[in-house]
Amino acid sequence: MTIEPKEKNWRPQTQAVRGGSRRSAFDETNEAIFMTSGFVYENAEDAEAAFKNQTDRFIYSRYANPTNEMFQDRLCLMEGAEACRATASGMAAVFASLACQVSAGDRVVGSRALFGSCQFILTEILPRFGVEVIIVDGSDLDQWESALSKPTKAVFFETPSNPGLEIIDVRAICEMSHRSGAVVVVDNVFATPVLQHPLELGADIVVYSTTKHIDGQGRTMGGAILASEDWVNETLSPFYRHTGPSMSPFNAWVLLKALETLEMRVQKNCKSAAEIAKFLEEQKEPTRVLYPGLHSHPQHELAKAQMSDFGTVVCLDLDGKKERAFNFMNALQLIDISNNLGDAKSLTTHPATTTHQRISEEERSQLGITDGFIRLSIGLEDVEDLKEDIAQALSKV
Repeated sequence: MTIEPKEKNWRPQTQAVRGGSRRSAFDETNEAIFMTSGFVYENAEDAEAAFKNQTDRFIYSRYANPTNEMFQDRLCLMEGAEACRATASGMAAVFASLACQVSAGDRVVGSRALFGSCQFILTEILPRFGVEVIIVDGSDLDQWESALSKPTKAVFFETPSNPGLEIIDVRAICEMSHRSGAVVVVDNVFATPVLQHPLELGADIVVYSTTKHIDGQGRTMGGAILASEDWVNETLSPFYRHTGPSMSPFNAWVLLKALETLEMRVQKNCKSAAEIAKFLEEQKEPTRVLYPGLHSHPQHELAKAQMSDFGTVVCLDLDGKKERAFNFMNALQLIDISNNLGDAKSLTTHPATTTHQRISEEERSQLGITDGFIRLSIGLEDVEDLKEDIAQALSKV
């Protein structure tokens, strides 16, 4: 499918509702789900031409599917990207974005503040294949400059980071990376295409776990990789086609529909998150409250410069004590304990014993993930109900 010129001129919310839609011969109002593994040919010659890429048509849903392409095209419009490939999960997107372009002897530089599974890919999986991986403090430009003083194949970072909400200077890192010959991959899951556009700031590739805000209702697994058409066609597509990390057409349809409400959901999430962060700062129990929208956040000004709002996640620390953190979480009556985020329902997790339990205590300490550190993903409930739930839980720590 091809994005039509008029779609590029629509404003973001119109793109979110109508971008990428293609009606079948039945002229349906709602986009169709093409739940099919394969496609038929008029004759043997047509099949031969299809496999030689002499015709533009669907061959097999592991490669491409009409529903998936509608989702990909809509996300491209919202992200400002030329091309997209949807994957079965966010981690499939992260791995594919790196594995498709690196080989033994190549060099990758990544930030230290990463989701646990992202860190595992960089520090455990890629080195098995002879890839040199250098990890730096993402907020320290001098460390980036030193690491990128040698030729580098790829750079990977999250901003804001999971769970510590570290903000990385996207434009500065991209400029350094490109001087070293590196392709820059940015995990934009905490910001979403509503709040931040890394491609406009100089990044080459953006990856998402669509399981998070893009779905926003805890229904599906999914991921996405967005980049230039040349890079997707020449570098990613051969890897994608032959290794099979593709998304289910059903999940693509659910996510296609979810994009229609993404902007209004994220805006509501952000408004409530800002209120919760200010509320927590006023309480005596947390020894630390982290939210990029607070003036106390160390990269508040940078977040304000490269994001249109400050995100949906708030973090707090209860004196570094696991017992206090667990007492707080167990006392919550409305907010659920879950390692997911970006949901309509407010969720909380204890990173030191869940998402980041695999890494050492020393590494967690470097990331500010103490035993008392708690991540709150703020949902769509009435913010006053959330405040009341948090207040009564804090009284029991």
